[in-house]
Amino acid sequence: MTPPEQAAALWEPEPEDAGMAPWFPGPLVRKLLLVAALAIVLCGSLSAWWVSHAIGQDNMDRVVSQQNDEVELVARLLGSKIEQSQKVLSTVADSITPELLDSPASLEWLLQQGLPAVRFFDAMQVARKDGDLSVNLRYGRLAQASDLDPVERDYLVRTLLNGKPLVSGLIGSSAADARVMFTMPLLRGEGRVIGAVAGVLRLQSQGLLPQSLALPDRSDSRLIVFTRDGVILSHPHLERVLGQVSDEPGLGEVFARWRNADQPLAGAAVTQLQGAYVVSLASVPMPQWLVARVSDAQTMLEPLHGAQRRAWWLAAEVTGTVCVLALATMVWLARPLALLRRRARAVLESDGQAHGEGEACGDQPWPRSSGEVDDVVRVCTRLLDGQRQDRRGVQTLECQLQALLEHVPLGLALTRAEHVEAVSLQACHLLGYEPAQLQGRNLLELLASQEGVDVAQQVHAEFAAHGVFDGELPLLRQDGGTLWAHVHGQPILPGDPGRGQVWTLLDCTAEREARLQQAWERTHDSLTQLLDHAEFERRLQVFLAERAQRGPQSSPLAAEEAGGVLLFLDLDHFTVVNDAAGRDVGDAVLRHLARLLEAEVRQTGWAARLGGDEFAVLLPGAGPARGQALAERLRAAVQAWEPAYQGRGFTLGLSIGLVPLVPGLRDVSAVLHAADMACYEAKRAGRNRIHLGAVRAVA
Repeated sequence: MTPPEQAAALWEPEPEDAGMAPWFPGPLVRKLLLVAALAIVLCGSLSAWWVSHAIGQDNMDRVVSQQNDEVELVARLLGSKIEQSQKVLSTVADSITPELLDSPASLEWLLQQGLPAVRFFDAMQVARKDGDLSVNLRYGRLAQASDLDPVERDYLVRTLLNGKPLVSGLIGSSAADARVMFTMPLLRGEGRVIGAVAGVLRLQSQGLLPQSLALPDRSDSRLIVFTRDGVILSHPHLERVLGQVSDEPGLGEVFARWRNADQPLAGAAVTQLQGAYVVSLASVPMPQWLVARVSDAQTMLEPLHGAQRRAWWLAAEVTGTVCVLALATMVWLARPLALLRRRARAVLESDGQAHGEGEACGDQPWPRSSGEVDDVVRVCTRLLDGQRQDRRGVQTLECQLQALLEHVPLGLALTRAEHVEAVSLQACHLLGYEPAQLQGRNLLELLASQEGVDVAQQVHAEFAAHGVFDGELPLLRQDGGTLWAHVHGQPILPGDPGRGQVWTLLDCTAEREARLQQAWERTHDSLTQLLDHAEFERRLQVFLAERAQRGPQSSPLAAEEAGGVLLFLDLDHFTVVNDAAGRDVGDAVLRHLARLLEAEVRQTGWAARLGGDEFAVLLPGAGPARGQALAERLRAAVQAWEPAYQGRGFTLGLSIGLVPLVPGLRDVSAVLHAADMACYEAKRAGRNRIHLGAVRAVA
């Protein structure tokens, strides 16, 4: 079959697409349209549910808040009624004098006609201190003392004994006879009880719990007042008064849980959902009554449920309309993709005349899906043939470069904008990193810091001046050590730094340490590792000479304060350590003192061992005050140090001579001699002290 025939057979229209308009979406787009429709319906449903749920929760919260407020208001109202009753009774008590208690006729007249406040109560009794009843007034008429209910008499007796007002529990066995008694002691003098007065209110009276308190009577809600023992005091249905709250639907279960928990209600009202009921409870503090509102949740929220159903239907209509419009819009927007598919067929058909293959593209199969994907895959197969060849060439070059980096016995790194792009294994071994750890890092970040030297700035300056860099650099290894390497860097393409740089690294740590070791040993004491006598004198001479070349200071005071100081130190009682513990112990003591000196002056000056147990410290930028402070720290540190060797402890001291380096000094020998004499004076004065000396300036 010829290539044109192959192309024609390859692009023969599929049966499912035959006879369809050019803009009609292909199979993949039709699947996307289905997914979009499902997503719109799902989002619409979830949004409608969320809004409906939020509205329902908001309404439920509003109902709960309203019901909470209502029971709190009723509880406060009942509390205020109790308080008002006590105040009225207190007014009556204040009007009863001891004389009236001894005159029953006058007392009866006062209670029947003289005090309007008495009419607030349904019954009133007055008892003397001995418990005898002076007056028993019931519903405006006098009654016999023997007619007093034993329970009421008991509350009067308790008030006489305790001298405190009381509010009784529920008295009576029927709704018509149920009542509450308020008592008040009659006090005179220093709180002396001379009697008691009691007022009685019927449970259903206007002053306590009138029947109108539970109105309006609604089928979906009940307002109930009851005692802590569960006896109903007020109910929308009068026949339920004095019944048990445990028989109330919804409220009985909540009351039982509250009783079992034995936790008093305090503060705001509490609301619970019990089955199909919403129950709110609040307490009336003084008589320890409880107010409850029991509401049928379904009945209360029925109007909301109807609104929610209408909202669901409206959401369904809106979602359907949006879905249809969105699908129509997507079909219109997908029209260019359908046209592109047909255009791709034409492109591949013309390309098939020059190439006999069209399906294969690499070892891995292409994803297959009838329609647009297959068309794009065939186009990409042709377009990627050349790209695959280029990639193979690049991979070959990368393999060659990788082999070079792995086997070349040289530290080698390629960077662009100072960031590592490729690095040899030898360079990784030198620095202690894996190749992946160095990829992308800034090469100059691997430079170890040197005191007072900006190494990275030196590298930049060298490149800027000469276009290359060649020199020794300290590199920071991964383990924290420092590697000195001879580094050579230059651009990959001369004159074009943007194309990157190539760096070679050769380890020169051993050679550098050998050079430094020879110079170090010539200037340092082998025992203490401090400067030796000759090197200290040389540095002191250089310091005095440089200061003389700078000329005089702006003021004599400034020159004296910051001209420098010299400390001469001698270890007290060192011979005792040498004689008692041996020379090795003495050497250990000297090394410890050397470390103390080095730690104090490392950043501000130089310390040296002059010989034996004599040391010197030069502080170039310090004045007498700073020198005195440092000398005192050293003296205190040595005094506090009590070394113990071979089971024996030693007490050491430090005698220090301090000499300010005033302007005009040039003779090193004179300066050291003056400091030695100052130290000698410190020893003569008793050792372990500091003596301030002076050296005469030599012109």
